[in-house]
Amino acid sequence: MLLPKKNLEFIESLLKRKEGLTLDFKLHISNSEKIAKTLVGFANTHGGMILIGVSDSGKIKGIDGEEEQYMLELASEKFCSPPIPLTYELYEIENWDGEVELEESYVLLVKVPKTGIQHTHINSDGKATVYRREGDQTIPI
Repeated sequence: MLLPKKNLEFIESLLKRKEGLTLDFKLHISNSEKIAKTLVGFANTHGGMILIGVSDSGKIKGIDGEEEQYMLELASEKFCSPPIPLTYELYEIENWDGEVELEESYVLLVKVPKTGIQHTHINSDGKATVYRREGDQTIPI
């Protein structure tokens, strides 16, 4: 279980950066196989962070942190070869002054390291593809 942090200044600084080579926003994780491509892309490029509970336009919606963490762990273990060691920080969003439409009161920051080894995405049919980040996109190599 993650203990929530309340450093809203850090979250605000990420929202101001916009999506790019080392930062991606996700509303929520609905498909572990799909998010695994993003994990592989970050690990194979410069590493990066995924802020979950935020729309692509940077609006905070909020999420259930434990469910999102479960989906990410599943993605790393089942669809990334080798699995990628992720770290998580849960942030409690209350008294938010920014533009917000809260459904839940948390956002989850996922840190994806650059591991120095090549990671491969393995889809549900067993097909292996190597991905990397280019700008705000994850693309096959």
